[in-house]
Amino acid sequence: MTALVDEHPRLGVECVLRELHIPSATYYRWRRTEKEPCERKRRDVELTERIKEIHADSAGIYGSPRVHAVLKREGTRVGRKRVERLMREADIAGVSPRQKSFTRRDPKATLAPDLVERDFTAPAPNRLWVTDLTMISTGEGPLWLSAIRDAFSRRVVAWETSAHADADLVLTTLEYALASREVEPGNLVHHADHGCQYTSIKLTTRLVRAGIQASMGSVGDSFDNALAENLWSVVKTECIRGRTFTTRAEANLALFEYIDGFYNSRRIQKRLGYLSPIEFEEKHYADQAAAEPVNLKPRQPALTS
Repeated sequence: MTALVDEHPRLGVECVLRELHIPSATYYRWRRTEKEPCERKRRDVELTERIKEIHADSAGIYGSPRVHAVLKREGTRVGRKRVERLMREADIAGVSPRQKSFTRRDPKATLAPDLVERDFTAPAPNRLWVTDLTMISTGEGPLWLSAIRDAFSRRVVAWETSAHADADLVLTTLEYALASREVEPGNLVHHADHGCQYTSIKLTTRLVRAGIQASMGSVGDSFDNALAENLWSVVKTECIRGRTFTTRAEANLALFEYIDGFYNSRRIQKRLGYLSPIEFEEKHYADQAAAEPVNLKPRQPALTS
């Protein structure tokens, strides 16, 4: 319609509209629609820009569920499907995991019982720790990563790397965990697989001294240490995949930036109510403090002369 009016500028708008039997109000409304995008389109542009920022801030890790959760935390009212559509139109996608693991078992070792039985839940921090080893390739050779994860908050409470996958590596990781956490003897279970590092005398002796109960899953079943295996899936998908490390130091720095700089403090998780592990623990302790009764001292009687 606007094209017909533009073709006859000498006749004037009103004359052309009268000949076409089109009300003036309809014409000017269409004219505004052509010049200005509708409110929803403008909002889509704004949302897409914020989605790009959230996605970039996660180093390209977050998919639509976590992006939607971040927007919700910021107070932005938007549907999940709309976020999915805008990410698809902007060619933005998160990363998907791949899994692979292996364990070398000492057939002569005495094994601890399975105290977990695939129930990776805990009522509070420092009640259940899961641990495992994984290998990262570098130009200098393999770099072994050992980590301990708290089942309550899924926080990596300690991690260490070494060129050798030995008992010293897992023992050092345990020492770091004990130094950084308040552990009550008798209340913590340390769950691992059947790797020879976890059945070593060095580690088992230290667990006994710390009052920690040792636990191990069944032979050749990754599901019996699924929470630790899940950590490797996350780390390798979000931090390692697609990167080439020339040196072990380079890989170590990448792990530090990811685990300490992002995973523990900022990476939100659905199972934690879209909080990060540190936020989840802080909320737990805050709720615990708020629930504790306040002890009020009895008022002293007034002195009489």
